[in-house]
Amino acid sequence: MLSQDLIDSLFPTGLPEPSHWESRYPPRGLPAGAEVTRFAPSPTGFLHIGSVYTAMLDLDIARHSGGVYLVRIEDTDQARFEESSASQFETGLAHFGITPDEDDQKGGYGPYTQSERAQIYLTYVRDLLRQGKAYPCFATKEELAAISQRQKAVGALPGYYGQWAIWRDAPAEQVAQRLAAGDPYVVRFRSPGIGGHRVSFTDEIRGEITQDDNRNDAIVLKSSDSELRLPTYHFAHAVDDHLMRVTLVIRGEEWLSSVPLHNQLFDALGFPRVRYAHVASLMKQDGGSRRKLSKRKDPEMNVAYYIELGFPTQAVLYYLRGLANGRLAELPLPEALAAPIRLSECGTAGPLLDMVKLDDVSADFVAALPGAQILDRVLPWADGYDPALASVLRADRDLALRALAIEREGAANPRKDLRKWADFRAVYGFFFAEIFELVTDPADPRFCGLAAGLVRAMAAGFAAGYLPPAPESGADWRARWFDQVRELAVRLGFAASQREYKKDPAAYPGSIADASAVIRVLVTGSRRSPDLAEVVAALGPGEVLRRVGALTAV
Repeated sequence: MLSQDLIDSLFPTGLPEPSHWESRYPPRGLPAGAEVTRFAPSPTGFLHIGSVYTAMLDLDIARHSGGVYLVRIEDTDQARFEESSASQFETGLAHFGITPDEDDQKGGYGPYTQSERAQIYLTYVRDLLRQGKAYPCFATKEELAAISQRQKAVGALPGYYGQWAIWRDAPAEQVAQRLAAGDPYVVRFRSPGIGGHRVSFTDEIRGEITQDDNRNDAIVLKSSDSELRLPTYHFAHAVDDHLMRVTLVIRGEEWLSSVPLHNQLFDALGFPRVRYAHVASLMKQDGGSRRKLSKRKDPEMNVAYYIELGFPTQAVLYYLRGLANGRLAELPLPEALAAPIRLSECGTAGPLLDMVKLDDVSADFVAALPGAQILDRVLPWADGYDPALASVLRADRDLALRALAIEREGAANPRKDLRKWADFRAVYGFFFAEIFELVTDPADPRFCGLAAGLVRAMAAGFAAGYLPPAPESGADWRARWFDQVRELAVRLGFAASQREYKKDPAAYPGSIADASAVIRVLVTGSRRSPDLAEVVAALGPGEVLRRVGALTAV
């Protein structure tokens, strides 16, 4: 074992003792049952929807228990660190209202970025070295590669352990010589694990789990020739979770196999073990089977996808909460957002992220909103992703509200064609003259092959005798307005009803539906639209005649 003087010489003079940090970060004094949770992203790529799912659980468990939810940036992998990722994580979580009680802007247990906590980690690495629970390792990449090859050759399990851990029991004199020579080294944890030994722990979601104990001497402090000496994730999270007084770690199931090592580290450091809850990965239906969502294959993995398309945040959160606890999917949205999530109800099989279902949830949510609220939500989205639309909506807010009222306000079954804010231009853009593209060609395919002469005649006759709708005239105002379309169609030889047309299709150029479709296409640009009488009432006679006249003027 190395002398304490030699060990201490490897660290900065004046490095605090563990007692200093224990005093600096005292127990929180929260009421019994209060959970301190943390979301600890590694800013090495984009924020994915699984992270939002996990952070949502962290926030909910902390808030409903009267505890604390904190965000810690785990950037010990400096080679992969991306500054843009860190800001994207903050922006993405804030978009969904997942805001921490503590982070680098607020909180008494910081810094909350690991690269700024290097001195703390060095204290605890030194403490492990002093106790003989860690040791310097000078193994080179070439030596490690050779060990791996020999393990493969003899069928040994891979890793740095036992007889393969060539510096674990090296003589102190040899270690001292290498240190004196300034050779680079890492610090490895001296694992107490024994090959073949099984250990058990309780997962807050999965119950009791039994696994092989960790036997590997994991690296706890990276190479001494690094500009900034930082620990590995395994060591840093143990120190941070203890000093930040985290009581419950909710993380992805990919970390399950690391629990034996993490528990060893907590024990070696003299810390109470933290409780773990390992969340099943979100899945996608791919043909006849399910698979994990892929960062490379699936755009819906990226949180930016939901933001850019303008999925309503409440709808996304409602859907995700339903994936976590099935009972929440059965509640009305306001109740489901307020009810607590229970880890005991989280499944161990990966929940299926079904974008069709999310679309339906979003459509239901939007359909229940008053038009003014929809507009107030569309505008901030459009400012960022469709500025031209935002300008049009602000210029004619009244028209936007009239459009949104059609077949929605007061309707027993309101329209559900607006699912996300990116749909607004396609669904309602035709109401606005600045966006609508006039239909000028009588042979346009949207007329479905109707003779150009009939298309022209229908447009000209409609414009010549146009009577604007009169909603104030009684409940049947839509039917009375449509009578002018029907009468014109009959004069031009169209069947007055679909029933007549079906009796003898050869006797007519089309049915009343074909005739009215001409006006619908000219006014809305589509054969499918909200109620035509309500549309023309919202547009006003001037705009209606401008659109219909665009064809007759050619």
